[in-house]
Amino acid sequence: MKATHHYIILYIVALFSFLGAAPAVQAQTRKVMNRPYIDQRRFHYGFLAGMQLQDIELQQNGYTDDNGNQWWAETPNYEPGFSVGILGEFYLTKHLALRVIPSMHFGTKNVTFRNELDGERQHQTIKSTYISVPINVKFAAERFNNYRPYIVAGVDPMLDLTVKKQKQYLLRNTDCYLEVGMGCDFYLPFFKFIPEIKFLYGLTNIINKDRSDIIDETQMIFTQSVNKAKSKMIVLTLYFE
Repeated sequence: MKATHHYIILYIVALFSFLGAAPAVQAQTRKVMNRPYIDQRRFHYGFLAGMQLQDIELQQNGYTDDNGNQWWAETPNYEPGFSVGILGEFYLTKHLALRVIPSMHFGTKNVTFRNELDGERQHQTIKSTYISVPINVKFAAERFNNYRPYIVAGVDPMLDLTVKKQKQYLLRNTDCYLEVGMGCDFYLPFFKFIPEIKFLYGLTNIINKDRSDIIDETQMIFTQSVNKAKSKMIVLTLYFE
């Protein structure tokens, strides 16, 4: 992942760290609480909109064909995609909740291939439309005035609806992600607004090694040069309850 994204992540972590520490600093400035009982309902729901960046982590093996061609692949840049969905949250305890978040993610992965023999480059754009049903456990801090920071973790099975035959990599259409994140509930007079960032790590190998669709055998070097590939995502979401 590019250094720029590391700085973005550090900035967001620092922001949420500040939100978590703010109650201690502002202990003498209590305000009227908006929607004070919303979190105590057994079930509440909302909708979401957001953006995400998709990445693919390749484990390459340095395979070389009979002509000396050896291809290395990398992700040169990231294109933001967008996400939509609905949120269902079940009250467990004062600090714990179970969340189910049916969502759709529309995005793109870019892969550039470089031939070590002659420097030739090829590019593949992989578009994805994911249906996901993440199940998360949410642990929230004490509410202070009209905000409440939290952390979240869970699993996220996904189905890609737009897998297409490609001359380089062919990806499987199913994956399961481990996800962790953080956010903050902001209690407004008429609704609750929740910004959240999550980091998703694919648990399965998504490279499809069965390339019976390839007629030109020279194209098999792309698949043969990787042992496995795992998908990763960063998702920035805005919830409205």
